[in-house]
Amino acid sequence: MRFAGIDIGSQTHVVAVVDEAGQVLLKPQSVNEDAEGYQALVQVLGSPQDVLVALEATGHYWKNLFAHLAAAGFQLALLNPVRTRRFAAEDLARTKTDSIDALGIARFAQQKRPHATALPAAATEELRELVRLRERLVQDFGDRVRQLHRLVDLGFPEFTRHVKDLGSELACALLEKYPTAEAFRAARMREVAYLRYDGRHFVGRELAEALLQAARVSVGAHHGEAWRVQVRYACEDLGVLRRRLKDLERDIEKKLEAHDVGKLLTTIDGIGPLTAARLIAEVGNPADFRDAKALAAYVGVVPGLAHSGKRTPSRAGLSPYGNARLRHALWMPTLTAVRKNPWLRRFYEGLRARGKLPKQALVAAMRKLLAAVYSVAKRRKPFTPLLPTAPSPNPSPCANG
Repeated sequence: MRFAGIDIGSQTHVVAVVDEAGQVLLKPQSVNEDAEGYQALVQVLGSPQDVLVALEATGHYWKNLFAHLAAAGFQLALLNPVRTRRFAAEDLARTKTDSIDALGIARFAQQKRPHATALPAAATEELRELVRLRERLVQDFGDRVRQLHRLVDLGFPEFTRHVKDLGSELACALLEKYPTAEAFRAARMREVAYLRYDGRHFVGRELAEALLQAARVSVGAHHGEAWRVQVRYACEDLGVLRRRLKDLERDIEKKLEAHDVGKLLTTIDGIGPLTAARLIAEVGNPADFRDAKALAAYVGVVPGLAHSGKRTPSRAGLSPYGNARLRHALWMPTLTAVRKNPWLRRFYEGLRARGKLPKQALVAAMRKLLAAVYSVAKRRKPFTPLLPTAPSPNPSPCANG
């Protein structure tokens, strides 16, 4: 058996090969990220029957190479860079180059024998791309709202007392037409009141009067064209992003309908289509994990207990390792689930009754929710909670014996 390690780069990759004993069969050499380089790599790797190819998940640069080698029949192990860095640290390595890294990855594969990684299904890969795109658009939306907050604070700080959400269609419709307090002061009450903000609703007389009155005594001092144009651009950007997010969410739901496991996950109370899509995007098929505990460990909702000598703390914080993106995505669904999901609410309330802090109980509820996710994915059946039945009010004489 041979073990190949590939250090991934943006334009070039470095490959090295060792044998069962860790002896170098192929010294590190570079291959380009193009068709000629891929062909050269396949040639130096030789027969795919007796080689395990290990590579790190470095950004997006590994994806084309992974797909090409998988299509050529090679067994591939996609590694977490944290594992390979710790492996290198065992030898107190002081030098780091692409060649050293490639050889280290090959020796890691030879000693640790990682499991082969399957190529993601097309539906899962597309869902992952759509979910990641939505996350970027949500980030862009938040950035524009923060920019708009700064501009409103300078030109009409009292505006947010009457319209709380600057990212709303109402706020954008008003600010795009009247970017500053000075613009509001020049407007007539009737035209503000009859401004349509979502194609259906009007601003209304009450809000229009409140805004015009606030504009007359506003302390905002920045009303020039430089501030007005920034407000208009921010509102226009928010409108475009809002429409794109709505379209994208519809696309995600359609893709989820075609995904067997993802569709089943929505049968769990508290997990909607977007949360189910995030789960599939991050973990693929949850049933691929060894068990529910392994899934929870991957997400990072397991306690990092640290007892040593006389140091025996009564509480353990979360382990620092895990998928922070997925933990963040599951936080609000867990809050929803402990309110709407009877079995999870009972579990959460039981922990609180035993003295657990709210955050501790919520993390435990998230772990319980992940166990339900694993169960649904493993059985390929809709979620059916097992609620304990209430004791009979008139038990029979032989009920206890």
